[in-house]
Amino acid sequence: MSLSLQLYWSFRSPYSYLALPRMVALVRDHDVALEMRIVHPAALRNPGYFRGMNPLARPYFMLDSARAAAFLGLAFRRPVPDPIEQDPVTLAIAAEQPHARRLGRLGIAATERGRGLAFCDEVSRLLWNGSVDGWDQGDHLARASARAGLDLGELEAAIAADPDRHEQVLSDNDKDLRAAGHWGVPTTVFRGEPFFGQDRIDALIWRLQQHGLARR
Repeated sequence: MSLSLQLYWSFRSPYSYLALPRMVALVRDHDVALEMRIVHPAALRNPGYFRGMNPLARPYFMLDSARAAAFLGLAFRRPVPDPIEQDPVTLAIAAEQPHARRLGRLGIAATERGRGLAFCDEVSRLLWNGSVDGWDQGDHLARASARAGLDLGELEAAIAADPDRHEQVLSDNDKDLRAAGHWGVPTTVFRGEPFFGQDRIDALIWRLQQHGLARR
């Protein structure tokens, strides 16, 4: 029987991007069933975090995410445009967040069609690997969706037909993340045990091996 995991994940999180290739490989090579749980970016699910942030936190975060990408051999640049509209100095969050909400709802729609992991993998590369400016323009998202086996027009039509339901699933995932024992992403949960961060994947695999992790 496949070992079941839940991966709480955000399009705006660089560490979520950095974790995903290893999670894709884990699912590809082992008898593992991974459920994507897309959440709102931290700026939406926990805006108070930025109001109380230590002034040293953001510069270190920027340094460390780029360093972690280099260590892992992954191309890396912050998205253009940023999915979250946020003042870079005050860290104030804009009231409207069309990019973040569009991506989150698309992630929910893709997951409901059984292609969440593939969609997040393709779109996170589009956002974070530095190959594209204006990921939200032209056919960039459509081509990424197609590579994941999905039709962007069909996804967006389904969301337009019931945006509130897609938004509610995101909000439910936000709550479930905290109920699972953490507030940040990426967090993988196995049998009620949370593993937070792209640097805890080795510990996750170690735990899975204790429960009979098998290669496909």
